[in-house]
Amino acid sequence: MKFSSERLHLIEFDEELLNNEILSWFQNPDLMKYYTNSKVPITKEVLLNAITAGRTDHNNFTYFIVHSESNDIIGTLKLGPINKHHKTSDLVALIGETGYGKGIGTEAIKLGIRLAFEKYDIRKLLGGMYASNIGSIKAYTRAGWIVEGVLHGHYLNNNKNEDRILVGCFNPKYFTDIEIKNAKYKKWYDEN
Repeated sequence: MKFSSERLHLIEFDEELLNNEILSWFQNPDLMKYYTNSKVPITKEVLLNAITAGRTDHNNFTYFIVHSESNDIIGTLKLGPINKHHKTSDLVALIGETGYGKGIGTEAIKLGIRLAFEKYDIRKLLGGMYASNIGSIKAYTRAGWIVEGVLHGHYLNNNKNEDRILVGCFNPKYFTDIEIKNAKYKKWYDEN
């Protein structure tokens, strides 16, 4: 299965394509500000161990996001961990290279949705992000995700409590339009 859009396509992670430029994304404080909850530095060894373990366990899958015109790898997409019983998974998109046009993150997330629903038969995608990470919240909601709730004071960010915004994306194969509509967190939409 090939997953492509107007400007992007996905390819499975290949260690031979992992270069210093891609690894530098995981050392960039601006990109990593919201990327990991543990705040543990992501080295090449840590990254490869996680990808290998996910493949072995069949519950985490990593893809490169490729700009189709230039064939440049501009980001990564991680699907997992997958809960096989409930058919749920997290989906994380990281755009490491900028300058490829407005909305590229949203386009990558939409590809991730197709990958999750069509290849892995995921019933529901879920995730959470810092409330101050407005760019990610907008990218995910523009890609069709909805805000389902808020975990108040979930993160400790610069010694201050910060909310975690909970987002979800529902596979229409498993959910009706009414179920999806009723899942929206009303307060979030009323206040913003």
